Amino acid sequence: MTSSSPLPPRGVFAPLSRRGFMGGAASLSSVPLLSHAARADEKSTGQQPSTPDDNPAHYKPIFFNPEEYLFLCHACERILPQDENGPGAQALGVPRFIDRQMTTPYGHGDLWYMKAPFVNGPPELGYQLPYSPQDLYRGAITPINTYCLMTYHAIFAALSPEWQDDVLHTLEDNKLSFNEIPGATFFEQLRTNTLEGAFSDPAYGGNYAMGGWKMMGFPGARADFMDWINQEGAPYPLGPVGMPPKPDPYSPSFQNDEEG
Repeated sequence: MTSSSPLPPRGVFAPLSRRGFMGGAASLSSVPLLSHAARADEKSTGQQPSTPDDNPAHYKPIFFNPEEYLFLCHACERILPQDENGPGAQALGVPRFIDRQMTTPYGHGDLWYMKAPFVNGPPELGYQLPYSPQDLYRGAITPINTYCLMTYHAIFAALSPEWQDDVLHTLEDNKLSFNEIPGATFFEQLRTNTLEGAFSDPAYGGNYAMGGWKMMGFPGARADFMDWINQEGAPYPLGPVGMPPKPDPYSPSFQNDEEG
């Protein structure tokens, strides 16, 4: 299909809702990097960041280039969109979480078994490809944008939410592959990292202002909440707490301890 092909008809899309996952632009400058939700007034989060740089809207990616990070911001938001239940992926800092994860041993694939042979096998044998998380993102995002340009005449971030969902469904159904990376494999990597970023400890860069935990009524890293066990579904009345701010989980010393 070429860029002169007509736009595909807009059909009926099954939205990638929060509930379902919890159970081209002429230039990048024409597409907003973060949604209005990610720039929401800090009072709405219930907790103000200690510095302006703590706000996900101010984050500068380390691993991803601007085009890749732009894709990540919009794709994560479609997987975990803001709704009446709570903030979406962008406001929770999920893209920042994923970017920072790419600089760790996990991002390099050091925590995975990455030796040959690499063969197709049944799902119960687990991951069988020679690609680290860094490889999966870097090998798929740019080709996905190229596919969007050829199919919809715009990069992924510039598409309507309905067409973004259509692209993600196509990946999830494994109808596309890029650089020998199956679409379903990339989609599952993105979906898994999105949920991890939304509900991990805020020290790792996601779950901004503990919005994910507040949404779930999770107490976080409180030392003692035994008084609230066996309360037959009663909401936890106290706000969540995170890990102490030090040590930095992305510091070399912490990463070395994790590997050991």
